[in-house]
Amino acid sequence: MRPMPDALVILSPGFAASEADTTCLPAQQAFVLALKQECPDLDIIILSFQYPFKRSEYLWNGVKVFAFGGKSRSGLYRLLTWLRVWLRLRKLHRQYSIIGLLSFWLGEAAFVGSHFARLKGLKHYSWLLGQDAKAGNKYARWIKPRGDDLIALSDALRAEYQKNYGIAPAYVIPNGVLPGSFPDTGGERDIDILGVGSLIPLKRYHLFAELIHQLKESQPNIKAVICGDGPEMQNLKNLIERLGLGDNLVLKGELPHPQVLALMQRSRVFMHTSEYEGFSTVCLEALFAGAQVVSFVKAMDAQIPNWHVVGTSAEMLAAVVSILQYGHHDCKPVIPYPIADNAKAIMRLYGYKD
Repeated sequence: MRPMPDALVILSPGFAASEADTTCLPAQQAFVLALKQECPDLDIIILSFQYPFKRSEYLWNGVKVFAFGGKSRSGLYRLLTWLRVWLRLRKLHRQYSIIGLLSFWLGEAAFVGSHFARLKGLKHYSWLLGQDAKAGNKYARWIKPRGDDLIALSDALRAEYQKNYGIAPAYVIPNGVLPGSFPDTGGERDIDILGVGSLIPLKRYHLFAELIHQLKESQPNIKAVICGDGPEMQNLKNLIERLGLGDNLVLKGELPHPQVLALMQRSRVFMHTSEYEGFSTVCLEALFAGAQVVSFVKAMDAQIPNWHVVGTSAEMLAAVVSILQYGHHDCKPVIPYPIADNAKAIMRLYGYKD
Protein backbone atom coordinates (compact mmCIF):
# COMPACT_ATOMS: atom_id res chain seq x y z
CA MET A 1 0.00 0.00 0.00
CA ARG A 2 1.41 3.39 -1.00
CA PRO A 3 2.08 5.77 1.89
CA MET A 4 -0.20 8.77 2.12
CA PRO A 5 1.38 12.10 1.12
CA ASP A 6 2.36 14.56 3.84
CA ALA A 7 0.13 17.61 4.13
CA LEU A 8 -0.13 20.79 6.16
CA VAL A 9 -3.67 22.10 6.50
CA ILE A 10 -4.08 25.86 6.87
CA LEU A 11 -7.39 27.22 8.15
CA SER A 12 -8.27 30.85 7.45
CA PRO A 13 -11.31 33.12 7.44
CA GLY A 14 -10.46 34.01 3.85
CA PHE A 15 -8.00 33.51 1.03
CA ALA A 16 -7.40 34.67 -2.53
CA ALA A 17 -10.16 33.64 -4.92
CA SER A 18 -7.64 33.23 -7.73
CA GLU A 19 -4.03 34.00 -8.58
CA ALA A 20 -5.23 37.36 -9.90
CA ASP A 21 -6.81 38.23 -6.53
CA THR A 22 -3.77 40.05 -5.11
CA THR A 23 -5.65 42.26 -2.64
CA CYS A 24 -7.01 39.51 -0.36
CA LEU A 25 -4.58 38.96 2.54
CA PRO A 26 -1.38 39.57 0.55
CA ALA A 27 0.79 38.80 3.59
CA GLN A 28 -0.77 35.37 3.95
CA GLN A 29 -0.45 34.79 0.21
CA ALA A 30 3.27 35.60 0.42
CA PHE A 31 3.71 33.24 3.36
CA VAL A 32 2.01 30.34 1.57
CA LEU A 33 4.17 30.91 -1.51
CA ALA A 34 7.30 30.93 0.65
CA LEU A 35 6.14 27.77 2.37
CA LYS A 36 5.65 26.08 -0.98
CA GLN A 37 9.11 27.16 -2.14
CA GLU A 38 10.75 25.85 1.02
CA CYS A 39 8.78 22.58 1.13
CA PRO A 40 8.10 21.56 -2.50
CA ASP A 41 7.23 17.96 -1.57
CA LEU A 42 4.67 18.95 1.07
CA ASP A 43 1.02 19.25 0.10
CA ILE A 44 -0.34 22.55 1.40
CA ILE A 45 -4.12 22.62 1.70
CA ILE A 46 -6.10 25.73 2.59
CA LEU A 47 -9.59 25.71 4.08
CA SER A 48 -11.13 29.16 3.69
CA PHE A 49 -14.24 29.73 5.80
CA GLN A 50 -15.90 32.97 4.63
CA TYR A 51 -14.23 34.29 1.46
CA PRO A 52 -14.40 33.55 -1.47
CA PHE A 53 -18.15 33.93 -1.12
CA LYS A 54 -18.90 30.99 -3.41
CA ARG A 55 -18.25 27.39 -2.37
CA SER A 56 -15.57 25.96 -4.62
CA GLU A 57 -12.38 23.93 -4.93
CA TYR A 58 -9.47 25.30 -6.94
CA LEU A 59 -5.71 25.43 -7.31
CA TRP A 60 -3.88 28.61 -6.37
CA ASN A 61 -0.23 28.53 -7.48
CA GLY A 62 -0.33 24.76 -7.11
CA VAL A 63 -1.93 24.92 -3.65
CA LYS A 64 -5.30 23.24 -3.18
CA VAL A 65 -7.91 25.59 -1.73
CA PHE A 66 -11.34 24.62 -0.42
CA ALA A 67 -13.60 27.67 -0.15
CA PHE A 68 -16.72 27.23 1.98
CA GLY A 69 -18.50 30.46 1.01
CA GLY A 70 -19.62 31.43 4.49
CA LYS A 71 -20.05 35.10 3.49
CA SER A 72 -19.57 36.09 7.17
CA ARG A 73 -23.15 35.08 7.94
CA SER A 74 -24.00 34.33 11.56
CA GLY A 75 -26.23 31.89 13.41
CA LEU A 76 -27.08 28.60 11.74
CA TYR A 77 -25.28 29.61 8.54
CA ARG A 78 -22.00 29.91 10.44
CA LEU A 79 -22.54 26.61 12.20
CA LEU A 80 -23.21 25.00 8.82
CA THR A 81 -19.92 26.41 7.51
CA TRP A 82 -18.09 24.96 10.51
CA LEU A 83 -19.74 21.58 9.90
CA ARG A 84 -18.66 21.59 6.27
CA VAL A 85 -15.09 22.43 7.29
CA TRP A 86 -15.15 19.62 9.86
CA LEU A 87 -16.35 17.10 7.29
CA ARG A 88 -13.65 18.21 4.87
CA LEU A 89 -11.03 17.80 7.61
CA ARG A 90 -12.27 14.26 8.25
CA LYS A 91 -11.93 13.45 4.56
CA LEU A 92 -8.46 14.98 4.33
CA HIS A 93 -7.41 12.97 7.37
CA ARG A 94 -8.24 9.80 5.46
CA GLN A 95 -6.41 10.96 2.31
CA TYR A 96 -3.23 12.48 3.72
CA SER A 97 -0.69 12.07 6.46
CA ILE A 98 -1.43 15.43 8.08
CA ILE A 99 1.66 16.80 9.84
CA GLY A 100 -0.49 19.41 11.56
CA LEU A 101 -2.93 22.28 11.30
CA LEU A 102 -2.14 26.00 11.22
CA SER A 103 -4.85 28.59 11.82
CA PHE A 104 -4.54 32.19 10.69
CA TRP A 105 -5.82 34.31 13.60
CA LEU A 106 -7.20 33.06 16.89
CA GLY A 107 -10.75 33.02 15.63
CA GLU A 108 -13.30 30.62 14.23
CA ALA A 109 -10.70 28.81 12.12
CA ALA A 110 -8.64 28.15 15.24
CA PHE A 111 -11.77 27.06 17.13
CA VAL A 112 -12.62 24.38 14.57
CA GLY A 113 -9.00 23.45 13.91
CA SER A 114 -8.00 23.09 17.55
CA HIS A 115 -10.91 20.78 18.33
CA PHE A 116 -10.26 18.59 15.31
CA ALA A 117 -6.54 18.42 16.10
CA ARG A 118 -7.27 17.45 19.70
CA LEU A 119 -9.64 14.70 18.56
CA LYS A 120 -7.13 13.26 16.08
CA GLY A 121 -3.96 13.81 18.09
CA LEU A 122 -2.53 16.33 15.60
CA LYS A 123 -0.40 19.40 16.18
CA HIS A 124 -2.27 22.67 15.90
CA TYR A 125 -0.98 26.23 16.18
CA SER A 126 -2.89 29.49 16.10
CA TRP A 127 -1.03 32.43 14.59
CA LEU A 128 -1.98 35.67 16.34
CA LEU A 129 -1.99 38.25 13.56
CA GLY A 130 -3.51 41.43 14.96
CA GLN A 131 -6.71 42.32 16.75
CA ASP A 132 -7.19 38.74 17.91
CA ALA A 133 -4.67 39.52 20.69
CA LYS A 134 -6.88 42.26 22.11
CA ALA A 135 -9.09 41.81 25.15
CA GLY A 136 -12.57 40.44 24.51
CA ASN A 137 -11.73 37.72 21.98
CA LYS A 138 -14.42 35.12 22.65
CA TYR A 139 -12.44 32.45 20.83
CA ALA A 140 -9.57 32.85 23.27
CA ARG A 141 -12.04 32.08 26.06
CA TRP A 142 -13.59 29.15 24.21
CA ILE A 143 -10.36 27.52 23.05
CA LYS A 144 -8.27 28.31 26.15
CA PRO A 145 -4.99 27.72 24.28
CA ARG A 146 -1.74 27.09 26.08
CA GLY A 147 1.28 29.23 25.35
CA ASP A 148 2.75 26.33 23.38
CA ASP A 149 -0.25 26.45 21.03
CA LEU A 150 0.26 30.08 20.08
CA ILE A 151 2.49 31.90 17.60
CA ALA A 152 2.61 35.69 17.84
CA LEU A 153 3.34 37.76 14.76
CA SER A 154 5.42 40.21 16.78
CA ASP A 155 6.87 40.95 20.20
CA ALA A 156 4.18 43.59 20.66
CA LEU A 157 1.40 41.06 19.97
CA ARG A 158 2.98 38.60 22.36
CA ALA A 159 2.97 41.23 25.10
CA GLU A 160 -0.59 42.31 24.24
CA TYR A 161 -1.94 38.76 24.47
CA GLN A 162 -0.09 38.11 27.72
CA LYS A 163 -1.47 41.34 29.20
CA ASN A 164 -5.05 40.45 28.26
CA TYR A 165 -5.11 36.69 28.90
CA GLY A 166 -2.23 35.97 31.27
CA ILE A 167 -0.59 33.57 28.82
CA ALA A 168 2.53 34.31 26.80
CA PRO A 169 2.62 32.83 23.28
CA ALA A 170 5.63 30.53 23.16
CA TYR A 171 6.73 31.57 19.67
CA VAL A 172 7.23 34.85 17.84
CA ILE A 173 7.39 34.46 14.06
CA PRO A 174 6.92 37.64 12.00
CA ASN A 175 5.77 37.93 8.44
CA GLY A 176 7.92 39.04 5.53
CA VAL A 177 8.01 39.98 1.89
CA LEU A 178 8.68 38.11 -1.32
CA PRO A 179 11.52 40.01 -3.04
CA GLY A 180 10.55 38.64 -6.45
CA SER A 181 7.13 40.30 -6.27
CA PHE A 182 8.54 43.82 -6.60
CA PRO A 183 8.51 45.32 -10.11
CA ASP A 184 11.38 47.27 -11.63
CA THR A 185 10.29 50.93 -11.54
CA GLY A 186 13.53 52.65 -12.48
CA GLY A 187 14.24 54.15 -9.07
CA GLU A 188 12.62 57.63 -9.32
CA ARG A 189 11.22 58.86 -5.98
CA ASP A 190 8.47 61.26 -7.08
CA ILE A 191 6.07 60.61 -4.17
CA ASP A 192 6.99 62.32 -0.90
CA ILE A 193 4.67 60.41 1.44
CA LEU A 194 2.67 57.21 0.95
CA GLY A 195 0.04 55.50 3.07
CA VAL A 196 -1.45 52.06 2.41
CA GLY A 197 -4.28 50.33 4.23
CA SER A 198 -8.00 49.90 4.73
CA LEU A 199 -9.85 53.17 5.21
CA ILE A 200 -11.26 52.34 8.64
CA PRO A 201 -11.19 54.40 11.87
CA LEU A 202 -8.40 52.25 13.37
CA LYS A 203 -6.01 53.38 10.62
CA ARG A 204 -6.63 57.10 11.38
CA TYR A 205 -6.18 58.44 7.88
CA HIS A 206 -7.79 61.68 9.02
CA LEU A 207 -4.55 62.21 10.94
CA PHE A 208 -2.59 61.42 7.76
CA ALA A 209 -4.48 64.20 5.94
CA GLU A 210 -4.04 66.64 8.81
CA LEU A 211 -0.28 66.02 8.85
CA ILE A 212 -0.08 66.63 5.10
CA HIS A 213 -1.95 69.89 5.70
CA GLN A 214 0.66 70.95 8.26
CA LEU A 215 3.52 69.92 5.99
CA LYS A 216 2.03 71.95 3.14
CA GLU A 217 2.66 75.16 5.11
CA SER A 218 6.41 74.78 4.62
CA GLN A 219 6.35 72.55 1.53
CA PRO A 220 3.48 73.77 -0.68
CA ASN A 221 4.25 71.28 -3.46
CA ILE A 222 4.32 68.22 -1.24
CA LYS A 223 2.93 65.12 -2.95
CA ALA A 224 1.21 62.36 -0.96
CA VAL A 225 -0.78 59.28 -1.91
CA ILE A 226 -3.09 56.93 0.00
CA CYS A 227 -3.91 53.46 -1.38
CA GLY A 228 -6.90 51.66 0.05
CA ASP A 229 -10.66 51.59 0.29
CA GLY A 230 -13.17 51.35 3.07
CA PRO A 231 -16.02 53.02 4.96
CA GLU A 232 -13.98 56.16 5.71
CA MET A 233 -13.44 57.00 2.02
CA GLN A 234 -16.11 59.70 1.76
CA ASN A 235 -15.15 61.29 5.08
CA LEU A 236 -11.56 61.41 3.90
CA LYS A 237 -12.55 62.99 0.58
CA ASN A 238 -14.53 65.64 2.46
CA LEU A 239 -11.57 66.33 4.76
CA ILE A 240 -9.16 66.68 1.83
CA GLU A 241 -11.51 69.19 0.21
CA ARG A 242 -11.97 71.13 3.44
CA LEU A 243 -8.20 71.32 4.03
CA GLY A 244 -7.51 72.36 0.45
CA LEU A 245 -5.33 69.35 -0.32
CA GLY A 246 -6.69 68.55 -3.76
CA ASP A 247 -3.29 69.14 -5.38
CA ASN A 248 -1.31 67.44 -2.60
CA LEU A 249 -3.06 64.27 -1.48
CA VAL A 250 -4.38 61.69 -3.94
CA LEU A 251 -6.70 58.82 -2.98
CA LYS A 252 -5.95 55.89 -5.28
CA GLY A 253 -8.56 53.52 -3.88
CA GLU A 254 -7.86 49.79 -3.78
CA LEU A 255 -5.16 48.76 -6.24
CA PRO A 256 -3.72 45.38 -7.25
CA HIS A 257 -0.85 44.46 -4.97
CA PRO A 258 1.89 44.82 -7.64
CA GLN A 259 0.77 48.40 -8.27
CA VAL A 260 0.95 49.16 -4.55
CA LEU A 261 4.50 47.81 -4.41
CA ALA A 262 5.44 49.98 -7.40
CA LEU A 263 4.13 53.07 -5.60
CA MET A 264 6.22 52.15 -2.56
CA GLN A 265 9.31 52.10 -4.76
CA ARG A 266 8.47 55.65 -5.87
CA SER A 267 8.03 56.95 -2.30
CA ARG A 268 10.48 58.64 0.05
CA VAL A 269 8.44 58.21 3.25
CA PHE A 270 5.89 55.58 4.21
CA MET A 271 3.71 57.12 6.93
CA HIS A 272 1.62 54.67 8.96
CA THR A 273 -0.87 56.38 11.26
CA SER A 274 -2.63 53.26 12.61
CA GLU A 275 -3.12 53.21 16.38
CA TYR A 276 -2.82 49.41 16.60
CA GLU A 277 -1.04 46.80 14.49
CA GLY A 278 0.12 43.23 14.89
CA PHE A 279 3.05 43.70 12.54
CA SER A 280 2.12 45.68 9.48
CA THR A 281 3.28 43.89 6.35
CA VAL A 282 2.95 47.11 4.37
CA CYS A 283 5.67 48.62 6.56
CA LEU A 284 7.97 45.69 5.78
CA GLU A 285 7.17 46.03 2.09
CA ALA A 286 7.93 49.74 2.20
CA LEU A 287 11.28 49.03 3.86
CA PHE A 288 12.18 46.59 1.11
CA ALA A 289 11.07 49.17 -1.46
CA GLY A 290 13.65 51.57 -0.02
CA ALA A 291 11.30 53.99 1.74
CA GLN A 292 11.77 55.38 5.25
CA VAL A 293 8.95 54.14 7.50
CA VAL A 294 7.41 56.31 10.24
CA SER A 295 4.81 54.75 12.54
CA PHE A 296 3.34 54.87 16.04
CA VAL A 297 3.55 51.13 16.69
CA LYS A 298 6.81 49.39 17.64
CA ALA A 299 6.18 45.82 16.58
CA MET A 300 9.49 44.25 17.59
CA ASP A 301 11.76 44.89 20.56
CA ALA A 302 14.81 45.06 18.29
CA GLN A 303 15.51 48.23 16.34
CA ILE A 304 14.79 47.92 12.60
CA PRO A 305 16.87 50.04 10.19
CA ASN A 306 15.01 52.88 8.43
CA TRP A 307 11.95 52.42 10.67
CA HIS A 308 11.24 55.46 12.86
CA VAL A 309 8.83 54.85 15.76
CA VAL A 310 7.19 57.93 17.28
CA GLY A 311 4.85 58.53 20.18
CA THR A 312 2.76 61.52 19.12
CA SER A 313 1.49 63.20 15.97
CA ALA A 314 3.92 66.08 16.64
CA GLU A 315 6.80 63.60 16.72
CA MET A 316 5.55 62.01 13.51
CA LEU A 317 5.46 65.42 11.83
CA ALA A 318 9.00 66.20 13.02
CA ALA A 319 10.32 62.83 11.82
CA VAL A 320 8.80 63.25 8.37
CA VAL A 321 10.12 66.81 8.07
CA SER A 322 13.59 65.61 9.02
CA ILE A 323 13.54 62.88 6.39
CA LEU A 324 12.21 65.11 3.63
CA GLN A 325 14.45 68.09 4.36
CA TYR A 326 17.68 66.68 5.67
CA GLY A 327 18.33 63.47 3.86
CA HIS A 328 17.90 59.83 4.83
CA HIS A 329 18.61 59.07 1.18
CA ASP A 330 19.59 55.47 1.80
CA CYS A 331 17.14 53.67 -0.49
CA LYS A 332 18.68 50.24 -0.14
CA PRO A 333 16.18 47.44 0.51
CA VAL A 334 15.85 46.43 4.16
CA ILE A 335 14.74 42.87 4.93
CA PRO A 336 14.70 42.44 8.72
CA TYR A 337 12.90 39.08 8.63
CA PRO A 338 13.40 37.03 5.42
CA ILE A 339 10.16 35.27 4.64
CA ALA A 340 11.99 32.02 3.81
CA ASP A 341 13.34 31.96 7.38
CA ASN A 342 9.84 32.55 8.73
CA ALA A 343 8.48 29.63 6.70
CA LYS A 344 11.27 27.40 7.99
CA ALA A 345 10.53 28.47 11.56
CA ILE A 346 6.90 27.45 11.15
CA MET A 347 7.83 24.07 9.72
CA ARG A 348 10.25 23.39 12.57
CA LEU A 349 7.28 23.53 14.94
CA TYR A 350 5.80 20.55 13.09
CA GLY A 351 9.12 18.70 13.02
CA TYR A 352 8.98 18.65 9.23
CA LYS A 353 12.08 18.47 7.06
CA ASP A 354 11.59 18.39 3.31
